[in-house]
Amino acid sequence: MKTAEELKQIVKDKYSEIALQDKEINMSSCCGAGGCSTEIYNIMSDDYSSLEGYNSDADLGLGCGLPTQFAKIKKGDVVVDLGSGAGNDCFIARHEVGETGKVIGIDFTPKMIEKARMNAEARGYNNVEFREGDIERIPITSNVADVIVSNCVLNLVPNKDGVFKEILRVLKPGGHFSISDVVVVGSLPEGLRKDAEMYAGCVSGAIQKEVYLELIHTNGFENISIQKQKAINIPEDILKNYLNEKEINSFKKGSAGIFSITVFARKPILNKNSACTPGGGCC
Repeated sequence: MKTAEELKQIVKDKYSEIALQDKEINMSSCCGAGGCSTEIYNIMSDDYSSLEGYNSDADLGLGCGLPTQFAKIKKGDVVVDLGSGAGNDCFIARHEVGETGKVIGIDFTPKMIEKARMNAEARGYNNVEFREGDIERIPITSNVADVIVSNCVLNLVPNKDGVFKEILRVLKPGGHFSISDVVVVGSLPEGLRKDAEMYAGCVSGAIQKEVYLELIHTNGFENISIQKQKAINIPEDILKNYLNEKEINSFKKGSAGIFSITVFARKPILNKNSACTPGGGCC
């Protein structure tokens, strides 16, 4: 069993490679990692090209949803993108916040940060910045963000509870998030759950859908809703890298499934766990 730090290093190494890969390679695999499929194109990611602010150079084909489309971003908002990659969601968010808003992308892979900064500079985007950092310890002060988005990233993080605690800290009271992620319903085959490359490919790092939603609830968020859900079907030529023929047949006939969900939740305006004291903001 690999430690949390070993898993994070696997992700960092893999995404350093992905930063240099063609989009077509990333989109024909699982979040850019491992066993490129010849069966279908675009396993997880949705089509961004119709969204305002889209830049093809920043789209590495790594997402599993369109969180910015559902994020209810307004002009002047401060938006934070967790796991910002080459900047795709940041640049779409920038179109929504306008010149008076600000977008901050966080990524812990130096090569991704470098690529995102080059993309922003080439377009003269002065209100978009990229910070290198671990989303378990977001390098942003508390109560800053109006909106937080993330696309197919939290499933890669061992300490998901810690990330939701950080999201709550960074959001302003009344702020909200829209996050696309990979979750599991039922029990995945052991080969998919244990393989390190499939962890970097978003699958074995995913947790049960009910557990995921409960983490959001127990961390104090409200108005939790699933904005979109779709099944993720891993092609057989990828499954063959991790499962034998009997395991593949059993998996296909079973009730277990892998899904992309986009989840919305809001930080309460008043921290329900805090006392109402003079100077505390509620009296």
